[in-house]
Amino acid sequence: MQITSFSDGTVPQDLYKLLNGTSHAEIDGLLHKEYQANPVEVSINVFMIQDGKRTILVDTGSGDLFGPSFGGKVLDSLKSRGIKPQDVTDILITHIHTDHTGGLVHDGKPVFPNAIVHVSAIDENFFLNPENSKKTGYSERYFDEAIETVGVYNKLGKVKTFADNDTILPGIKVSIHPGHTPGSAFYTVTSEGKTIVFIGDTIHVAAVQFPEPKITIQYDVDPKQAATTRINAFNNLSAEDLLVAAPHLPFPGIGHISKEGNDRFGWHPVEYRNRASQ
Repeated sequence: MQITSFSDGTVPQDLYKLLNGTSHAEIDGLLHKEYQANPVEVSINVFMIQDGKRTILVDTGSGDLFGPSFGGKVLDSLKSRGIKPQDVTDILITHIHTDHTGGLVHDGKPVFPNAIVHVSAIDENFFLNPENSKKTGYSERYFDEAIETVGVYNKLGKVKTFADNDTILPGIKVSIHPGHTPGSAFYTVTSEGKTIVFIGDTIHVAAVQFPEPKITIQYDVDPKQAATTRINAFNNLSAEDLLVAAPHLPFPGIGHISKEGNDRFGWHPVEYRNRASQ
């Protein structure tokens, strides 16, 4: 399998408004250690997996839904590698949030007409039912946008749901890690003895949430569970020394996680090369 990271663009994030369980001073201190300052610029990464038969995307970026200049670059990124929207056979959605599903549609129509959209049954059932906004207090906007994106493919019979530990495609196994959303999924891809895990929005801000993973973000449906999921995932991924990919880590968003102490972790991006493969 060949795996490529694409940029859908970047978006500014005011961490003072978004992060929970911390203070402005703590945020400033953690950012300062990484030579950053609030607001931070956060990547939106989309990944492509090619196995000779299939062209698979992991998430689709924000599409038009964040407005001009805030994401929406994934089609240009695909075009740079000679990939047309109709070439995409499968789309693996880590979770149903706009910056992961927005690229599915344009003007209400499917962007990827030949693709099957794979998403957890838990997330589909949650986000395609607007009543869950009233039950949970989670913003109605997320439910409306889910219907505008995943809902379009669902009506066309192009959505295939999965459960925990399903093998959804050859070499690709899924696991459910709730918290950020009820059905947030990891995709573990194995080929020729090598493994990479796509961990979705387990983390948003590397400078803050690797050293202090208990700090949560307002986008979490269940912040307490999201923090627990993050700590458990980082412990497991670092112990197994697995290569990971995440949508909001600095592009290309691929690297390794190290354990730096009790519930403290570090991020080590892969070596970047810009030349023809040999």
